[in-house]
Amino acid sequence: MTRKVLFFLLCIFSLTTSVQALSWAYSFVVWNGNVYEVTNENVLEGEIGKIIGEVKTKPNDMTGNYYGDASNAYPKGTKYYEISGTPTKNSIAVEVEEKKWHKADFVHKAPFHWMNLAKKIAPLLILGAVVVIIILRMKKNNN
Repeated sequence: MTRKVLFFLLCIFSLTTSVQALSWAYSFVVWNGNVYEVTNENVLEGEIGKIIGEVKTKPNDMTGNYYGDASNAYPKGTKYYEISGTPTKNSIAVEVEEKKWHKADFVHKAPFHWMNLAKKIAPLLILGAVVVIIILRMKKNNN
C-alpha cells in the first residue's frame, strides 16, 4: 500500500506544470522594425510632431517573442510621435498619459519574426490574386 501511495505522489509531483514569468530589463516600444527604450525623460508638448504609429501587439508572456509595433509596457493603441528636431532613427516620443510624453531612445533592430514578413507580403498576394481574377474574367467574357 505504501508503494502505491509513494508512486501516486511521485506521479503527481512529476506531472505538475511549471510557471514562467518574464522580467523585462526595461520598458520598450517597437516601431518600424526598431526597438526603443522608453526613458523617464519628459517631452514637452511643443516638441511633439506628428503621430507616426501606435502599439498594435504585445509580446508573448511565455517566450517574450514579439512582432510588428509592439510594447512590453504600454497597452495597444498607445501612440508614437516624432520629436521636433530629432531624427526618428534616434528617438521618438511615447504618449504615456493624456498630454504626457516620454522620450524613447533607439536600442537595436527588432529581431526577425515571420509575422513581420507575412504582414508585408499579404497585401501583395491579395492584390495579385485580384488582378489574376480580373484577367481571367476578362478572358472568359471575350470568349
